[in-house]
Amino acid sequence: MIKLYDTRRRQKVDFEPVEPGKVSMYVCGPTVYNRIHIGNARTFISFDMIRRYLTWRGFDVTFVQNVTDVDDKIIKRAGEEARTAAEVAEEYTRLFIEDMRAAGVQDPDIRPKATEEIGTMIALIERLIERGHAYVSEGDVYFDVRSYPGYGQLSGRDVDEAESGHRELRADGQGLEERKRDELDFALWKAAKPGEPAWESPWGQGRPGWHIECSAMSEKYLGLPFDIHGGGADLVFPHHENERAQSECACDSTFANYWMHSGMLQIANAETGETEKMSKSLNNFLLLREVLEQVRPEALRMLMLQSHYRSPLVFGEHRMNEADAALTRIENAVKALDWLLETGTPRGEAALAPETAEGELAAVLDAAALTDRVAVLRANFAEAMDDDFNAPAALGEIFSFVSDVNGLVADVTVLAAEEAAAGRAARDAIVELMDVLGIDVTAAEAGAAYPAEVVGLAADLAGYEGDDPEIAVARLLEARATARAEKMWAVADGVRNGLADLGFVIEDTPQGARVTFEG
Repeated sequence: MIKLYDTRRRQKVDFEPVEPGKVSMYVCGPTVYNRIHIGNARTFISFDMIRRYLTWRGFDVTFVQNVTDVDDKIIKRAGEEARTAAEVAEEYTRLFIEDMRAAGVQDPDIRPKATEEIGTMIALIERLIERGHAYVSEGDVYFDVRSYPGYGQLSGRDVDEAESGHRELRADGQGLEERKRDELDFALWKAAKPGEPAWESPWGQGRPGWHIECSAMSEKYLGLPFDIHGGGADLVFPHHENERAQSECACDSTFANYWMHSGMLQIANAETGETEKMSKSLNNFLLLREVLEQVRPEALRMLMLQSHYRSPLVFGEHRMNEADAALTRIENAVKALDWLLETGTPRGEAALAPETAEGELAAVLDAAALTDRVAVLRANFAEAMDDDFNAPAALGEIFSFVSDVNGLVADVTVLAAEEAAAGRAARDAIVELMDVLGIDVTAAEAGAAYPAEVVGLAADLAGYEGDDPEIAVARLLEARATARAEKMWAVADGVRNGLADLGFVIEDTPQGARVTFEG
């Protein structure tokens, strides 16, 4: 049984989907006036991990994520750049999708845009007016917060202490809204302002308020109630509180059965070591695109999953390097198993292990122990993830498994059929479970993670004239093998030392030299 932490109930609860075997998820998407920052990415990567795990556990997941493509921020940027709001929204929607794919985040099954769902929103607002939960005021429409007794339950706020979350600019830009009956009330529809995007409605031209779009889209594409509503912790109030209120008043139904929220991201100050809020004023504002120009996406996700999705995440260069090194350890374990499966000398199951060059018996892989260990890994991984998607604990199980596997295969050079099968199962388990977390540990197999400096080393020591790091390493190993055969020990040692300085480790085996990159 999967347990998840429900924000409304403030505890872990058993997850029971509305329809057995299926999961309906809605995660609030971006307001497309700029490229997303690393804090936004933390939320989207967290829910991508949750979605992937639910799919792996056998659920048929329908994942909906909206795009807010009409908003004050979009309009402001359009004015600054002498463009239309639609042009700004179209550009940054495209860039958002590019950035998400670059970060390894899967596309949603449905990606509705606010501007394409205006009619759906108007129909929902009309229902609220008919039921006495909303009112028209000079072309604006407001939700009557005090008409919903459950207001504040999601965020844990007393209704009389929630006013600061609803202070909104008037649609005509003339300061705090004076048309509302109560300071708590929030806009469902804003009367048009000259020069801004507007649509016809029963209340005159205007545009929707922010909160109404997610209520309209989630009901349209998932129905009510749906299973999981997600987003960053900063959306609990007022956005999600307002969504819940307006949807349950309009539909006489529970809106979402489970509310999940990811923790906030903080930046580690490189000089002081202290953590601070990401802010342009502090000169530590990081766009996802900028980060991915410096680090590989698998390592970025590794960093983000090393903290529980609900916990604050500290982002900094030191922690990023640690995450990359941790990922490299797992990648190297996969490479070691691939090497053994490819180069291990076959032997009959009843045959004695052959002798090594030194006359000793070759090490034998304990297939039964490795098979049992794979089963334990799979069970422990699922147990960790079933406990509120505890990715740090799941990664811990994988690291423990990698350590055990390294010990079991150390010095093994020959494989019987059952031993090869056990080795393959171990390798596949690592790859599969890391993929469940959204990390492809085979991505670096083609040398993509090798440092560019190895090309220069190969040019100096092996006469290599190309620019491919993987081929450069192969040429260096060939040069070293030739030098050793000709007893040119200084040349051979120069290759080994040069590679070691760049983070490579060479292991000599009966099948030849094997190199791993540890960074």
